[in-house]
Amino acid sequence: MLKIVTIVGARPQFIKAAAVSRAIKDRNLAHAGATIKEIIVHTGQHYDVNMSDIFFNEMKIPKPDYNLGIGGGTHGEMTGKQLQVIESILIDERPDAVLVYGDTNSTLSGALAASKLKIPVIHIEAGLRSNNMQMPEEINRILTDNLSTLLFCPSSASVHNLHSEGFNLRKHCKIYNVGDVMHDAVKYYRVYSEKPKGLVSSNFILLTFHRAENTDNLYNLKNIVNSINKLSEDIDIVIPLHPRTKKILENNNITINAEIIPPVGYFQMLWLIENSKVVMTDSGGLQKEAYFLGKGCVTLRNETEWTELVEEGFNFLVGTEENAILAGVSNAVNINSEMFSSRMLYGDGATSKVIVEVMTEHFK
Repeated sequence: MLKIVTIVGARPQFIKAAAVSRAIKDRNLAHAGATIKEIIVHTGQHYDVNMSDIFFNEMKIPKPDYNLGIGGGTHGEMTGKQLQVIESILIDERPDAVLVYGDTNSTLSGALAASKLKIPVIHIEAGLRSNNMQMPEEINRILTDNLSTLLFCPSSASVHNLHSEGFNLRKHCKIYNVGDVMHDAVKYYRVYSEKPKGLVSSNFILLTFHRAENTDNLYNLKNIVNSINKLSEDIDIVIPLHPRTKKILENNNITINAEIIPPVGYFQMLWLIENSKVVMTDSGGLQKEAYFLGKGCVTLRNETEWTELVEEGFNFLVGTEENAILAGVSNAVNINSEMFSSRMLYGDGATSKVIVEVMTEHFK
């Protein structure tokens, strides 16, 4: 029996992990004599009011075996606390491998704890690079990749990044271009999407923004708001507004001409993306979800880890200057919808099955 400990710390990671957990369950059913046991550890890095029992039940996500409740504090404090507790869990559980996702502090903590104990690390979403070392996520990605034995890449661009850094010359690790597990998740959960209660707008642009460089920098914040107010003259803007962003706007007496709604769950977000004209965001995951659901995306950042979306013309990287934002929206609205169906940048939506098969074969 193959024993895997999965480390997650935020809602998006649970959604990705759910896809792999389903693939593990399916394989166990098909191969009764070759089972995989998965132990799920939730660090509690991101507190999310939507992660109630309903979240796990409705989304058919396995509940964590361990809830650590370690969130808040500085990056070093959080990572250190997580590392200490995860290490003790791994000593008790003695898994064959540790599975981590993406680029959170939980990802790095899990990889560090495992590597110190000489337990192989499996990194899903390996090879992503924004080339901005000011981002904590970039540091976490690079360090986790360097600690990993199995590197599961979501795209050819991420494979190229690893090759350019010499990973393909290292004997201790193997690189696989398997596609994106988030594609699996969108494909699976799309049928459960639902309209947020009370939503008025029907012809709208969807906007989310929460990153500190956009909310804490008053110049950037005002540029984004001015762009939204200009766009709202011709089309509705819907914003599921993060409480922290809402407070900053209120404290600075900044008014947005938009339909402001409370933060939404995953099913509601899928509905909003699919029914929008364009997605505007500074989130990483939403850039891909827009692509999977056939929507052009305007990214309010100066760089992105999903470089292939920009290169292929699905995503417009505009920063926070008003003219660039308005031009980006104009370009995104005019994307030919046939472009989306003609390309498969992140696999065919069966990535999780491939990952489970490779893991099983590797740890025979």
